[in-house]
Amino acid sequence: MKLFILFFALFILINTSAQKADKHLQSAIQNLVNDFHGQVGVFVHDLKKNKIAAINADSVFPTASMIKIPILIGIMNKMEDSELQYHQSLVYKDSLLYAGVDILGSFKNNEKIELSKVMMLMLTMSDNTASLWLQSLAGGGSRINEQLDRLGVKNTRVNSRTPGRESNRTEFGWGQTSPREMAALIEKISRGEIINKNASEKMLRLLGRNYWDEEAISQVPSDVFIASKSGAVDGTRNEVLFINGKHCRYVFCICTKNNLDKSWESKNEAWELTRKLSKLLWEYYN
Repeated sequence: MKLFILFFALFILINTSAQKADKHLQSAIQNLVNDFHGQVGVFVHDLKKNKIAAINADSVFPTASMIKIPILIGIMNKMEDSELQYHQSLVYKDSLLYAGVDILGSFKNNEKIELSKVMMLMLTMSDNTASLWLQSLAGGGSRINEQLDRLGVKNTRVNSRTPGRESNRTEFGWGQTSPREMAALIEKISRGEIINKNASEKMLRLLGRNYWDEEAISQVPSDVFIASKSGAVDGTRNEVLFINGKHCRYVFCICTKNNLDKSWESKNEAWELTRKLSKLLWEYYN
C-alpha cells in the first residue's frame, strides 16, 4: 500500500512530463470553447498515444456531483479495511433525507437497503440523499480528503459538511476539483491502480451504469464501454469520462463555472458544448 501511495503521488508529475501535447486537437478544442459564456476547463488524454490536450486544466472548478467519485473511493477504502461490506444491510432513517427528488428520499423510516444499492443510487442516479449518507459512512469529508491527499491530488476536495472548509463550500459548493485531476482519478481507476485491481474493477463497473446519458455519452456509439460521472448545478455543468472503443481509449473531463446560461433545457449552452466536445473527440480518435 505504501508503495502504491508513493507511485500515485508521483503519477501526475511524472506522467504529465512524459505526455506530449496534441497541438491539432488542442487548437480544435480551443476554437470550440472560445465563445463560451462562462469559464471552461478541459483535459483530454489519449491513452494509446499518451498525448494530451488541456485548456485551463489546472484551474479549480466546482465539482457538483462529480464529487461522488471521491466519495466512492472513500467507501471502497472502508471496504478494503473490512469496516464495510458491499452487501451489508443498512437501515434508512428519515433524518438522512436531503430534500429533492431522490429515490432514497422516498423510503420510509427504518426501511432496509443494501450498501451496494445505495452506491448504485449515488452513481447511477446521482441520488444526493444516498451520496451524503455514503460520505458519512466513508468517514466524512475530512477522511476522504486525507485519502485524496495521499493519492497526490491537491485541488480535489470535499467541502460540504467538512470542518474547516466552510469558505471553500461558499465558493465551490459540495466539492472542488480541476479537469486534470478528475480525469486522472478515473484514468487510474480504469488502469486498476486505485486501492487495488479488484477494487478498481468494481468502481469501473459501477461508473459504467450512468442514467444521465444525454450529454457527452450520447455522442459515443452505444456499444462502446463508458465509465462516467456528471454534475450540474445552475452555473456549473461538468462531465468526466473513460471511453474504451475498438480503435481508441481515452479520458476527458470538461468543467464549467460562472455560466451565463443557467437553464435546465437540453439546449443549455454548457450541455451543447459538452456534446460538441464529445463528438469532436470521438470522431478525432476514430
